[in-house]
Formats: sequence, C-alpha cells, structure tokens
Amino acid sequence: MYRVREGNLEVLLVHPGGPFWSKKDVGAWFVPKGEMAAGEAELSAARREFQEETGLKPEGPFLPLGTVKHKSGKTVAAWAFEGDYDPASLRSNTFALEWPPGSGKRQEFPEVDRAAFLSVEEARVKIHPDEFELLLRLQESLKQPASSQYIHARSK
Repeated sequence: MYRVREGNLEVLLVHPGGPFWSKKDVGAWFVPKGEMAAGEAELSAARREFQEETGLKPEGPFLPLGTVKHKSGKTVAAWAFEGDYDPASLRSNTFALEWPPGSGKRQEFPEVDRAAFLSVEEARVKIHPDEFELLLRLQESLKQPASSQYIHARSK
C-alpha cells in the first residue's frame, strides 16, 4: 500500500511479530506478504496475505512491481495499490511457537506486530535489503523523483 502526502510517496511496511524479531528494527521491516496456497494465483495470495497481516482488505487497481529474490532463496512477487490506513488499527493473524525453546510450552504470537507508513528514504533503512528494489520500482512507476543515492543503490 502506498499513499502520497504533500507530494511525498509513503509506503506501508510491516514488522514481523514473535520473539525472533522483537529486538530487530533496521533491515527488519517488510512489504506484507506470505505463502501461496496450492493452485492460488499470485495476486490473490498477495491480497489475502495483506488482509491477514493488517486486517484491511486491499482494493485495486493493482500496480505490478515484479519479483525480488531474498538471499534465502525465497521469491517475493509484489503489487502496489494506493490507499490509506491507520497503523494503530493493525489486526494480524497469529502463529503458535514453542517458546522458550525446549520448554514444551506453545505461545501465540502475531504474524505482524506493527505497521507504519514511511517515506522511501526512511524505508531504505528499515526495510529488509532484498525488498528495497520493490520500492524503487514503485517510485519509478509513479514517476517520483529519486535522489542520486537511490539511483546508485539500484545499480549495485
């Protein structure tokens, strides 16, 4: 999701919930995403996962941003859509995990524990580095000016 405020592009990023991410911030935010179900189309999966992670049903039109590949091998296909959202209204699905490890106790954690609209410049610091290219593609598609440091980052 993106919005334009006073001529500046802002993107909605989410921070993963659970104990492994709780103390991480820089490079630990992502575009909302998740796994595709068997036979599910990529855009349908993206819309479903966005709603599961934020509580908001995304409405198009949807702008395809292509794919990026994480160093882990995971491929992320993304679409953008314009909208607004109050990050304080975040309602995420949950997952169960044995915590602490070896304790035999299962705890529920939110899949996403917070969300925020960030400028592309702010997002550059917060977003997982493998996903920043998606923001550059969005910026280019919307014809937003890119500073020379972001143009340089894209050429690496």
